[in-house]
Amino acid sequence: MVRKNVLSTALPPTTGDTKRPKAPAPRGAVGALQSSLSKLQENAVQEIDATQIDDAGVEDRLGHDHADHTALMDSLKTYGQQVPVLLRPHATKRGRFEIVYGRRRLRALKELGQPVKAMVRQLSDDELIMAQGQENTARRDLSFVEKASFAAQLEAEGYDRDTIAAALSIDQPMVSRMLKVGQAVPLDVLRKIGPAPSIGRDRWLALVKLFDAKGARNRAFAFLDTPDASTMTSDNRFEAIFARAKAPSAKATADKQPPRALRNSGGTVLGDIRPSRKGVTLNISDKDGFAQWLDAQADTLIAELHDRWSASRSEDEEQ
Repeated sequence: MVRKNVLSTALPPTTGDTKRPKAPAPRGAVGALQSSLSKLQENAVQEIDATQIDDAGVEDRLGHDHADHTALMDSLKTYGQQVPVLLRPHATKRGRFEIVYGRRRLRALKELGQPVKAMVRQLSDDELIMAQGQENTARRDLSFVEKASFAAQLEAEGYDRDTIAAALSIDQPMVSRMLKVGQAVPLDVLRKIGPAPSIGRDRWLALVKLFDAKGARNRAFAFLDTPDASTMTSDNRFEAIFARAKAPSAKATADKQPPRALRNSGGTVLGDIRPSRKGVTLNISDKDGFAQWLDAQADTLIAELHDRWSASRSEDEEQ
């Protein structure tokens, strides 16, 4: 995989890349005039049909919060769109655009059938990533794991760690922590968990550490496909898979001990005995009538065995 380093091509958005070649800039007075007009156009807010805007960049939201979406739509209906989104012209489809940031606003406006107020800038793919990452950094509602997922997606796209750090305005140690989480929990699993807004870095790293134990990852992720998971909040789903990722408790270990065969003096299997945390379970086959006889004699036999056990304890204490 090619590791991209785009620090040298970060914003401002007048830089291009191989996917979006640019014609040589005109010189002299004509070039200066065109440059000024281009900057004015990039800073101007335009109204664009929402159906002309396609997705682009890296997924930065995990899950969809219906309550937040409804509240945003109500706000847009009442007050209108106060903050423009950022778009770039589509590379291959004339008259269409790609979203850089403002995806939640775009989705709500599409559902409302309202035009989108937007700034349009010529951005390369690398510049789009930088702009999206820096806008995410300014948003306080983005959870730790959403940023970790964003970082992991960037690395999967071939961006190096210097670029990821610059895009999210974090240092290299934090990049390493985020990637440890983003790589340990696949994107499709993170979508099922959701943003877990109250779960911070330390808890996510502790979960990843639990995955070192055999079977922990499968136990944890399997819960996400159960009916119970769908009724929980994102934070509670995290806590549920965290609990399941832990090593089996002493109770679970005892309950999973295999039964032990019980045989007569001739070696014939009569049944089995299974230990558990609460005691033992005796299972005797009734194919020859022995189980019925044992049931009739159980009170006497258990009393005699208990007396023998008590006597042996007394002898041990005297010694």
